[in-house]
Amino acid sequence: MSITIAAPEGLPYVGAALLSSAFLVAGQLIIVTGRRKAAGIRHPQLYAEQAEAEKSVHAYRFNCAQRAHLNTLEYLPLLYLTTCLTATKLPILAASLCGTWVFARVFYTRGYVSDNPEKRVWGAESSIVVLAGLLVSATYSVGTAVLAQLGY
Repeated sequence: MSITIAAPEGLPYVGAALLSSAFLVAGQLIIVTGRRKAAGIRHPQLYAEQAEAEKSVHAYRFNCAQRAHLNTLEYLPLLYLTTCLTATKLPILAASLCGTWVFARVFYTRGYVSDNPEKRVWGAESSIVVLAGLLVSATYSVGTAVLAQLGY
């Protein structure tokens, strides 16, 4: 007995888009590691204390890099779930939205790690809009599949 699974055409693009998020996170990790070392913040301390950040530009910059990295990690489960669900019906859309999210997060990260973290706003807002698009398209993909199973 053999089982055949039919993958939608365009699925490799989804894989590439998801893989790009791993490169984003790896890049952020490199920045955080360098900033941690420059600030002298030892593990397991997650952030520089407020007093440390007020006294040292390196500690402040570490906190900015760390926050950008952790915020991205907070969004990854939602990104991955909605991308994969959308890909079941609309793989090109899923790949495009996922890739756009990663692109927006690059701008978010660059803005956050600059000397003016307010520059992160465009990347943050853009990535939220793209994620909303993924949520809507994932809902459509799942909804149409469920309705088809119910005979509608």
